[in-house]
Amino acid sequence: MIDAIVIGGGPAGLQAALTLGRMHREVVLLDSGEYRNATVLHAQNLVTHDGRAPEELRRLARADLAEYATARIVPATVHAVEARDGGGFAAMTEDGVFAASVLILATGLRDALPPIPGLAEAWGREVAHCPFCHGHELSGRRIGILATGAHAAMHRAMLAPIGSEVVVIDPAEATGVERVAGGLRVHQRDGRDVAVDGLFVQPASTQRAPFAAQLGLSTLPSGGVEIDPMGRTSVPGVFAAGDMAHTAAMPGPMASLAVAIAAGQLAAAAAVHQLVARELDAERGTVS
Repeated sequence: MIDAIVIGGGPAGLQAALTLGRMHREVVLLDSGEYRNATVLHAQNLVTHDGRAPEELRRLARADLAEYATARIVPATVHAVEARDGGGFAAMTEDGVFAASVLILATGLRDALPPIPGLAEAWGREVAHCPFCHGHELSGRRIGILATGAHAAMHRAMLAPIGSEVVVIDPAEATGVERVAGGLRVHQRDGRDVAVDGLFVQPASTQRAPFAAQLGLSTLPSGGVEIDPMGRTSVPGVFAAGDMAHTAAMPGPMASLAVAIAAGQLAAAAAVHQLVARELDAERGTVS
């Protein structure tokens, strides 16, 4: 049994594995190769890497991780996880079973867009959901918000200093989204088209993996896994990081590379503390 398994090869998982590797803990990162930001061409709002492609960020992170002898990345899809009777946890993949003393989940979320034809084809390019990540690139241009109510009002106020104009579009009235040169054309039921340079939408997000349910982790009304400020879940030995989890003090997860990286480091640090505590207990002959 190794020290730790990290499931998920996004920023949170990569940082968690790096932190464990730097502490000379034997860690395996299981990476399915599926990423929430797979369609995004450029990742913004990350200091020293603003505007870099997400795949390039992952490549650089993997190169960093390769420098640590006790850390390795295994390209594999995890189908199930479970707590072992003798302690620790197991992750089942198509290539076998991995077992470790602690488990860090960094599997992220899956986004479901409103069922409007053409919207998915523009997702991650002309269509985004985070003004902090993708607002500045529309400076001085016409921005659309595909939402109503408080969400639309908040995004309109945030984007007002950035765009030349901010247009709110009712999703119930939109019949299609067409990519055109320089932006998008949103078709509406009344026959009118709304031309925008970029469009913000609020997807419905759910857990990408079933592991929280399999382990019986506590969740929050948002659907996120409940963690404390150090990434500890309701099950001792299981930690969570990235946009799949947040504290009860937050209304929901923050879809931010910087926040995910910080969460990965905190979860890994907490995991190391737990491993050390168990080792000290073992030395005293009081293993729990």
